[in-house]
Amino acid sequence: MPPTKGLTVLKLMQGFRDFIVRGNVVDLAVGIVIGAAFTGLVTSFTGAFIQPLLKVFSGGGELGGSFKVRGVVFPWSTFVNATFAFLITAAVLYFLVVTPMNIINERRRRGIEPAPKIPTDETKLLMEIRDLLAANQVPARSTPEDRPQSTPAATTAPVAQRRRPGGGGTTRR
Repeated sequence: MPPTKGLTVLKLMQGFRDFIVRGNVVDLAVGIVIGAAFTGLVTSFTGAFIQPLLKVFSGGGELGGSFKVRGVVFPWSTFVNATFAFLITAAVLYFLVVTPMNIINERRRRGIEPAPKIPTDETKLLMEIRDLLAANQVPARSTPEDRPQSTPAATTAPVAQRRRPGGGGTTRR
């Protein structure tokens, strides 16, 4: 495998990893999984409680919650059960997701809660530099212990006696 193909595959994998790790994708995945689990819970609830109640109130027995036409059974309780499941799911989503988001958006519109700031180009550049430094494991800030020590003669000599690097005489600061 030529080195260019290996680098291309590596870049593709890094791009895929960045895509997956982004907050929006992870939040979406969590929302879908929780939504599927909640749908299963509501379906189980309506199947275990609503549908049997419909069958009891419609006469019970083998044909409870259904009727026959020319030997064909029409289970109307199944449709009513699915309708209840839909209404329960829609109500929970409306009261626990939509209403709070509408309140937050209204506050933002009125200026009570500031909208999230979009990072400037400078901020984006600084974040990229930070990420590159972190990837290379280079310390972002140097501490006094990390800085090279200068020679004692250079630090103890008076300012007037120090020489310019390019030759020449003494300088006064």
